[in-house]
Amino acid sequence: MATDATPKFQNRDFRAVQQPPDFHPEITMVAHDGLQFWQFMVAGSIAGCVEHMAMFPVDTIKTRMQVLGSCPIKSASVSHALRSILKTEGPSGLYRGIGAMGLGAGPAHAVYFSVYEMFKKSLSGRNPNNSVAHAISGVFATVASDAVFTPMDMVKQRLQLSSSPYKGVFDCVTRVLREEGFRAFYASYRTTVLMNAPFTAVHFSTYEAAKRGLMEVSPDSADDNRVVVHATAGAAAGALAALLTTPLDVVKTQLQCQGICGCDRFSSGSIGDVLQTIVEKDGYRGLMRGWIPRMMFHAPAAAICWSTYEACKSIFHEINTNCDNDGGT
Repeated sequence: MATDATPKFQNRDFRAVQQPPDFHPEITMVAHDGLQFWQFMVAGSIAGCVEHMAMFPVDTIKTRMQVLGSCPIKSASVSHALRSILKTEGPSGLYRGIGAMGLGAGPAHAVYFSVYEMFKKSLSGRNPNNSVAHAISGVFATVASDAVFTPMDMVKQRLQLSSSPYKGVFDCVTRVLREEGFRAFYASYRTTVLMNAPFTAVHFSTYEAAKRGLMEVSPDSADDNRVVVHATAGAAAGALAALLTTPLDVVKTQLQCQGICGCDRFSSGSIGDVLQTIVEKDGYRGLMRGWIPRMMFHAPAAAICWSTYEACKSIFHEINTNCDNDGGT
């Protein structure tokens, strides 16, 4: 937007107000205040389901590449992994375990976003640009949501393996309970939290910072391009967080799939033991197995998730505003 007006549009009755030299106009980010707790949960649930269902085939490829033993495709090539799955199992092989994902993603993301919003409001105070508050809120959110999602994530990953011995979600749940006990569902919970805590801290702080930066670049069109802003900021945040936490994701996958289809079984759930086994078998590059499909998953997944979540929040905000206006008339 131009800062000067041409002479013919100027009014002699008005005088320009001189601004101090250090004056920088602030971009005000419209907060979705006034949403109820259940509305955050619904928005998060919808966003989580849309994200994970859309990106599930990429997640299957990542899982196959990360496990050790006779299960994985030995090549680290994404294209080789995809061709191998399609050749031996067909397109349906990319979607094994999607039922478990559907059962886990909705409730987990409902908890994830509602807890995040609750702590962000509490910790941020009146400063919407508090990156530390965003990071801490994200950590609280992931600890809570992982407690909900980890059991179904374990079921999902076991079903994703080639030659999986399970017929489906119910068969996997009942057999694991009978053969390994309830603790097997949470064998990777500690690793998952240790992975997702830094992942979420990086993710949320990067997302909020990138979103504000993009809106400052073009403040006049920020409202018109809000979906693009959320998607771009989400993709950048997802890609960076995914890259930095890949080693812990490899550990988590192997803990969840141990003893299945010839995958290694570990004597303890120690992260150190799993890391040592990976390094001994594959070297340090083994810690980054699946990093390409992991980034390919999280960048578009975060873009889809954030844009869907913010769109749902906007809808609820508009509904609430209309209800308040109707109630006031």
